[in-house]
Amino acid sequence: MEFSFESLETPALTKAHLADLLFEQIGLNKRESKEMIDAFFELISECLIEGKDVKISGFGNFQIRTKAPRPGRNPRTGESIPIGSRRVVTFHASHKLKDQIQGIPIGEPEIEAI
Repeated sequence: MEFSFESLETPALTKAHLADLLFEQIGLNKRESKEMIDAFFELISECLIEGKDVKISGFGNFQIRTKAPRPGRNPRTGESIPIGSRRVVTFHASHKLKDQIQGIPIGEPEIEAI
């Protein structure tokens, strides 16, 4: 039996693919599509760098969190290594996105069995 590692990977949506979708579905030319996608992600990046949260309705929130310094350990040698404080980006999906992922139709209330 032969295994293919490609089949184990989840396909990724790339910026290039998003630009192609704008080209195909909206009718922008390829250069405009690429520039629009680049500008969108640049704007999100700039806001996060400035410490601002990014909220996309129906999708989720990107937030900057500052992690405190902590002791760490090199897994190979077991040597203690200090890990400095750093800023990280967190993403929290909206309830709408979570429901869509679970297959719950938009606009219909979730019904729980009692």
